[in-house]
Amino acid sequence: MSTPQSPAQPAARTGAVVATLAFAGTTAAIMQTLVTPLIAELPQILDTSASNSAWVITVTLLVAAVCVPIVGRLGDLVGKRLMLLACTFPLIAGSVVCALASSVVPMIVGRGLQGMGMGMIPLGIALLRDVVPAERLSGSIALVSASMGIGGGLGLPIASAVAQYANWRVLFWGSAVLAAIIMVLVWRFIPATPPGAKGQRFDFLGAIGLAIGLVCLLLGISKGADWGWGSATTVGLLVTAVAVLLAWGFYETRTTEPLVDLRTTARPRVLLTNVASIFIGIGMYAQMLVFPQLLQLPEATGYGLGQTMLAAGLWMAPAGIVMMVVSPIGGKLIDRRGPKTALVLGAVILAAGYGLTQFLMGSALGLMVSGLVISTGVAFAYGSMPALIMRAVPQSETAAANGFNTLMRSLGTTIGAAVIGVVLAQMTTSFGPVALPSEDGFRVALLIGGAVALLSAIVAATIPSTPAGRGNESVTLSVKPEDAVAESSH
Repeated sequence: MSTPQSPAQPAARTGAVVATLAFAGTTAAIMQTLVTPLIAELPQILDTSASNSAWVITVTLLVAAVCVPIVGRLGDLVGKRLMLLACTFPLIAGSVVCALASSVVPMIVGRGLQGMGMGMIPLGIALLRDVVPAERLSGSIALVSASMGIGGGLGLPIASAVAQYANWRVLFWGSAVLAAIIMVLVWRFIPATPPGAKGQRFDFLGAIGLAIGLVCLLLGISKGADWGWGSATTVGLLVTAVAVLLAWGFYETRTTEPLVDLRTTARPRVLLTNVASIFIGIGMYAQMLVFPQLLQLPEATGYGLGQTMLAAGLWMAPAGIVMMVVSPIGGKLIDRRGPKTALVLGAVILAAGYGLTQFLMGSALGLMVSGLVISTGVAFAYGSMPALIMRAVPQSETAAANGFNTLMRSLGTTIGAAVIGVVLAQMTTSFGPVALPSEDGFRVALLIGGAVALLSAIVAATIPSTPAGRGNESVTLSVKPEDAVAESSH
């Protein structure tokens, strides 16, 4: 039937919904890592400078950060299925533009359009609350949420293989086909559900303010190392970001229908989950920066492992696969012990994986084993955060709240990239005429990842527990007045 799904809907239909949303999330994440194997070649491909070609990566980050919370709120207002379909159009268009690009400007435009489609990940997670039976909800959330990590883990070897053995344009034609497949699957399998915030207005002023603040913040963080952390441009951007975001927060707490309800995000469960999400993002990204470099640096350095780009990607691929395998286990843990326990455990496992790197980073097999442990921790953590959020927000704010949580994770990865980048840039060794990150630099970077993961576990441990009597069914219901009272009593 094509009617909106209810919790009693057949398992086959539910399976198709979850599979479609997980595939959509994985594809969106793959598109983020699509150009990674091309970084060194982009200046030659696009006939431009290295600094200009770096915008091919930066623009996707900026556009995604701005669009994710906006798309989430629109999903609450006009319907999540409609917005999922809307997200596929810029993914297709952006991929085609990139495939046809022969200079840097159209490539940047195309990558920006691809960034607009990233909102489908939190939309998909939020939609699960509306359409999946309670007994399958936790596992479904865990799988779809982990699809971001799965796509990131699988995207690099796939992109590396295509870049090495075919024309680079094939990467973008392939992504256009994947986006088109997602459009068909969403149209066919995702049911329409009533908008949770139907009748409310869209907060245009809040959207503009958040966009300006986020662009200034992320641009300052991501480009600070290139422009100089003390440069007028970097400092000006960061100061502007703080001023605009403070003004935005003041406005959002005083408008009746805000883009992001900061009163809800200030609840201890939501606030602490978002803080933990930032630290998880930092912790996850450290190994994504370090492992490829360690694998590909020459053996002559004494610590590099001399792997080709494709081989390095293949050594890292099992980490993405293990996330797919572990996610259902995380869902069962959430059902039995609650999402808070799963988040704390995930953060501890993540830290343990970084601890292993100090002993195993001397071989490709050792890095793969460490990556498997790290990915297990990420899978538990990624599956638990949306569950924590959705147990603490009203039905009318599900997509917006998940979009904001996704933004916090992205902010964490951006901060992580900046911090690790500074460490590796400062701790170098000479290899002929070239300065390379030193072995000590890599060890410090990995220790930072582990330390931040432990900090995330500490923050997660302070999240107030779900009130007695509210189990898995609480995820499928709006927050009741009495729940709000219980929340405020913590």
